[in-house]
Amino acid sequence: MQVHQAPGIWQYIIPIVIAGVILAFRARRMTQMRPLKIERLWIVPAIYLLLVAFLYIKGPPSPIGWAICVAMLVVGGAIGWQRGKLMEIHVDPETHAINQKGSYAAMVFLVGLFTMTRVEMYLRAKRLLDAARA
Repeated sequence: MQVHQAPGIWQYIIPIVIAGVILAFRARRMTQMRPLKIERLWIVPAIYLLLVAFLYIKGPPSPIGWAICVAMLVVGGAIGWQRGKLMEIHVDPETHAINQKGSYAAMVFLVGLFTMTRVEMYLRAKRLLDAARA
């Protein structure tokens, strides 16, 4: 038996407060200089490549699906490239140590991506729900 409750204001406030606290801690940490290990930057893209290869082997897309995947790879690559450009990288002139420091612009960029994801999902879900009720 399913119980449906009317959405209360807390249903919206609690996630916003939690996200705000997490973003505040993340923003504070981002402003600190951290070592950048350039020899390890390949690891995350390699994991993504293995995951995508596994999924495509398990269920290859149709020809139109391949075209969409390539287009989304280009779009995602451009967005990731832009976010990477927003990160500050410094080289110590004496030790040649490489350090990175996140920028508030990169944080806002990321928050904008998450926000637009939710907005798109809301609009699409609302449209589907309205169609189902009609």
